[in-house]
Amino acid sequence: MPTAPGFPARRAALKSLDAVMRRGETLEQAEAAALKGVDGPADRALARAIIGESLRWLTDLDLLIDSATKKRLPDDAKPRSVLRLMLAQALRLGTPPHAVIATCLPLLTGGPRRLAHGVFSTLMKREVTLPDVPTLSDAVLTRWGNRAETIAPGLIDPPEVDLALKNAEETEARALEMGGISLADGHIRLPRGTPIEKMPGFAEGAWWVQDLAAQLPPRLLGNGEGKRALDLCAAPGGKTLSLAARGWNVTALDISGKRLEMLRENLKRTHIEAEVVKADALTYHPAKQFDAILLDAPCTATGTCRRHPDVLHRIGPRAIGEMTEIQQSLIHQAVSWLPSGATFVYAVCSLEFEEGEDQARWIDETFDLEPVPITAEELPAGLQPTKEGWLRTHPGMLAEAGGLDGFFIGRWRKL
Repeated sequence: MPTAPGFPARRAALKSLDAVMRRGETLEQAEAAALKGVDGPADRALARAIIGESLRWLTDLDLLIDSATKKRLPDDAKPRSVLRLMLAQALRLGTPPHAVIATCLPLLTGGPRRLAHGVFSTLMKREVTLPDVPTLSDAVLTRWGNRAETIAPGLIDPPEVDLALKNAEETEARALEMGGISLADGHIRLPRGTPIEKMPGFAEGAWWVQDLAAQLPPRLLGNGEGKRALDLCAAPGGKTLSLAARGWNVTALDISGKRLEMLRENLKRTHIEAEVVKADALTYHPAKQFDAILLDAPCTATGTCRRHPDVLHRIGPRAIGEMTEIQQSLIHQAVSWLPSGATFVYAVCSLEFEEGEDQARWIDETFDLEPVPITAEELPAGLQPTKEGWLRTHPGMLAEAGGLDGFFIGRWRKL
C-alpha cells in the first residue's frame, strides 16, 4: 500500500468523487464514508478541498483532459476521475506538480496510471489555466437560463463563514472583536477556515453559524412579541433560534431525530427556549393555532452550490419533480393550520424556478391567502425584492462582499 504523505487524503477525495458522480450521493454522505481512513484535521481538510474544487470546476477540468487525449475517456473512467483531482490540486490549490504525481498516481496501476501521468504532464507543459469563472454544465445552463451568467461568478471560491447573533444590538461590537464584517444587523461574516469552537462568544452561545440568505426567512416574520410560530422542517435549528431570539414562542417540528438532537444542542448552547417536536409534518395535527408558520421546505438545495458543488452535477429534472410534489403537500398542510390573519412564509434554498417562483404562483392560485410583499427596507443593503414582492437570492449577489446562498422566499397572510 502506498505510504506517500498525503496519499490517504487523495484516496478519500477519489472515493468521494466516485460516490457523488457514479452513485448520486450527496457530498456530505460521500465524505462521511470516505474520510474514515484519514487521520488528522489537516489531511481531512485537504481531502475536502480537493473534492470541492474538483466538483466546482468539473466542466473545465474535463475540457482540459479531453484536449490531451486522442480518444475521449468515459465519464466514469477512473483515470478521468484521478486526473480531475490532479488538475484541481495543481490549478486551484497550488500543489506542485511533482507532489500531485507522487500522491495521486498510486491511485492507479498499469496502463491507466501511465495514461494519467502522460495527460497530466502534457497539460503541465502547456501551462494550461482555468477560466476566471467556472463553466456550468449544459444541463444547468438550460435550467437556470439567463441567470446562469450572473450566478457563476459566485461559485469561484467556497463561501466564508456567516454568523447570526442572538442579540442584534451587539453586531458592531462583535464584528470588531472577531475581525469580521456585517451585512445586516445581527449578522457577521468571517474568513473561512476560522475554528468555530474557538471564536469569541461560542461557549456563551452568543451566535450560531447560518448563511446570510438562510437568516432572511425568519427575519421576514418580524418580532414575535410572545406570539406563536411554527417552524416546519426546523432542524438543525438556525431559523428556530432566529425566531425565538426575536421574541416568538416557537414550536420546532422535524421528522429527523438525529437532526433534532443538533437543534437541541444549539438551543442549549445559546440558552434559547423552544418546543421541539419530532413528527412527520404530513401527518402532524397541532393542538394549538399559530400566529405564523415558516416552511423552509425540503428541496434540491441547488442554492447551496457554493459550499455543496455536488448539486451542480447530481440534481436533474427527476429530483426537482419529486421535491415539488413534497413541497406542495407540505404547503397544503401548513395553510390548513393557519387561522385568519396569520402569516405564512415559504422558503427554499433552491435555484430552480419549479421550487420557487412556480410554487409561489401555485400558492396564489390555490389558497385563500393574501400576498404580503417583501420590501427593500426589510433586506440587507444590495438586495431587492422581485416585482411580485418575493425575494430571490443567488450566489452572484453581493459578490463584492463574498456572495450568499440561493434562496426563494414568499410571504402571505391568511384571509
